[in-house]
Amino acid sequence: MSMEARSFKLGVAPINWCNDDMPELGKDISLDTCLAEMEEAGYIGTELGHKYPNDPAQLKPMLSEYNLQLAACSHPTYYADKSAHGKEHERLKRCLEFLTEMGAKCINIVESTRSIHNEKSKPLCQKPYLSEGEWEAVLQGMNEASRICNDFNIKLAYQHRMGTVIQNLDEITRIMDETKPELFHLCVDTGHLYYAGINPLDIINKYAPRIIHMHLKDVRSEVLSTYSHQISFLDAVVQGIFTVPGDGCLEFEPIISKVIDSGYKGWLVVEAEQDPCKADPFMYARKGRKYLEQIVPKYA
Repeated sequence: MSMEARSFKLGVAPINWCNDDMPELGKDISLDTCLAEMEEAGYIGTELGHKYPNDPAQLKPMLSEYNLQLAACSHPTYYADKSAHGKEHERLKRCLEFLTEMGAKCINIVESTRSIHNEKSKPLCQKPYLSEGEWEAVLQGMNEASRICNDFNIKLAYQHRMGTVIQNLDEITRIMDETKPELFHLCVDTGHLYYAGINPLDIINKYAPRIIHMHLKDVRSEVLSTYSHQISFLDAVVQGIFTVPGDGCLEFEPIISKVIDSGYKGWLVVEAEQDPCKADPFMYARKGRKYLEQIVPKYA
């Protein structure tokens, strides 16, 4: 039985080909090449990338041509400024309208206030933090955002990220514990968790019922130990901090086992943003899929 026939489906992120935060990575790779290689590598889903058209009338037939579905998209929010909540909610609704037309059922929300994940001049040791007042504003905004998403029949999955205000264990724990569990869910990113010093399995064990989307990426331990948080996130990407599952130091077998046991029904998205000049996206996409196909049958 294929992975797509199970309760979850396998997708791949376009950022492996064309980097959203550093557009010069993959700038010469066409969208057609990206989508064709996704299909040839055996994936049936993709997330939104900066080269994708934002008009569903254009994007739907384009993805259909390559037998791909839109699994989700990442959406930055700035809820730490309470006065901006109205504007932020309207931005969210426009994104949800787009996802509805595309048939996607998940939106990955990232609180991006003062984020440094896309600034090459700022090392990760300078990550931003929220004041108590900003925390209260973010929690209020997120709880309202989750209700708005529910009105659209789309689930909100919070996406923790390196270089943002929700990166570390205490930050992830607080936003999960102070939001409504029936409406506010989690997008687990194995690579970002490990880079932040968190065992992904601990998060999966604690929040399994609320995990509705997953980014599967591995970490190269030699890059992490060499640079840690002393360089920018983008420089870490260029140095090769991330790779596909099975090519780094993470143990994915217990992760997959727990995910399957929990009855997970979302997408498994292979996301290993690398410099495509150093790491051929198609080769790594196939490598990640082959590895996952080998370990899933052990637990399914």
